[in-house]
Order: sequence, then structure tokens, then C-alpha cells
Amino acid sequence: MSPFIAELVGTAVIIIIGNGVVANVVLPKTKGNSGGLISIVFGWMIAVFVGVYMTSSISGGHLNPAVTIAMAMAGKFSWALVPSYLLAQILGAMLGALVVWMVYKEHFNESDNAADQLACFSTGPSIRSLPQNFMTEALASFVFLLGIFFIKPAGIEMGAMSALPVALLVGGIGFGLGGPTGWAINPARDLGPRIMHFLLPIKGKSTSDWGYAAIPVLGPIVGGILAAIIYVQFLQ
Repeated sequence: MSPFIAELVGTAVIIIIGNGVVANVVLPKTKGNSGGLISIVFGWMIAVFVGVYMTSSISGGHLNPAVTIAMAMAGKFSWALVPSYLLAQILGAMLGALVVWMVYKEHFNESDNAADQLACFSTGPSIRSLPQNFMTEALASFVFLLGIFFIKPAGIEMGAMSALPVALLVGGIGFGLGGPTGWAINPARDLGPRIMHFLLPIKGKSTSDWGYAAIPVLGPIVGGILAAIIYVQFLQ
């Protein structure tokens, strides 16, 4: 498997499991309806765990443009590979969102809540204040990337368990900082599914909220760059 395919497939798996859990919780007439925040956080932890252990030995298991850019900023990844990684991640996120829609299509059609439909694809703020929302995403991503920089590179001696620290980071940030914005901390995770929400024929859907879309894209990138600068200058 090439790194491009690994990043595409790994990101798709993250979205299938993570957004699938959201759909199971918020859409009507599902087995997991009203499961709440704890279900969503644990779902995303499992999603990241699976995606990273599938791809870490092939592509490094970035699966996130903020990770790729921050690693390049820190000199731990080649800038020449960044464009292909970002493309793979966005395409993978789009593919994953398509699968979630295919599985939950009838439940989307049963929903009369356009906001819940959009939540199955992309994030949105609890209180809409774009400067505050941007700061929240940037700081959450800063914590995430700073943690990533200190994780020992995956080795075969730990097998799949080498992905556990990343999953725990995602869960901890979700529980601690995820309330205001839904903690995207991954531009592809938000942008790819948002594009699919715009394109797919979802009964009763509203807008894809493009006025907010820059926050979960730029916030994580800024937070990741800041983490790379702090790590390189003061911590490594």
C-alpha cells in the first residue's frame, strides 16, 4: 500500500466510525439514538485508534492536515510530500462521509432536524462566536499536536497498541475542550464531510454552513504550527 492510499483509507475509516457514531446518536430511529457526548467521544477515540494503527507503519498515520503541516514545520516530514498527503486526507474524509450517508440514508430521510443532519458530517459551535470558536479550535489543536510530538514513534514491538496514545489524546481533548466547537482538530475531518453534505441529496437538509467552515480548517492548522514552533524552539 502506498502512503497516499494509506492516508486516504485511514482517513476514510476514521470518518466512517466517528461520524457513524454521531449519526447513530443524533438521527431518529437508530439503535443508539440519544447516546450523548460520552458515546461520541469514545466513538472518535476508537476511530482514531483504528485509523492510526492501520496506517502508521506505511504513511506515519497522519490522517490529519494539521498533523502533516506541523510535522513538516518541525522538520520531521518532507514538505514535498505535504500536498499529496493533504489531498489523500480530504478525499478519504469525503469517501468516509459517503459511506456514513449510505448506511444511514433512511434515518437521514426520517430526520426533520437539519442541524442534526449537518452534525453527522461536520462540526458546529455550541455558541456561535467566530473569534472564540477559532481560538478554541486552535488551542485544542495546539494541545493535540504538542502531545503528538512527544509520542514515541510506533514500533512493531507494540503492534496495534502503539496507536493508543493518539486515541487517548483525542478522547481527553474531546472531554476537556470539545464542548464549545465539537473539537474538529482536523481540517480534513470537517471539510471533506461538509463538501459531501453539500453534494448529497439529503431530504430536508439546510445549508452546509460555509460561513463557519473556515474555523475548523484554519484553527487546527494555526494550532499545529504554533505547537511545532514551541516544540522546536523550547522543548525538543
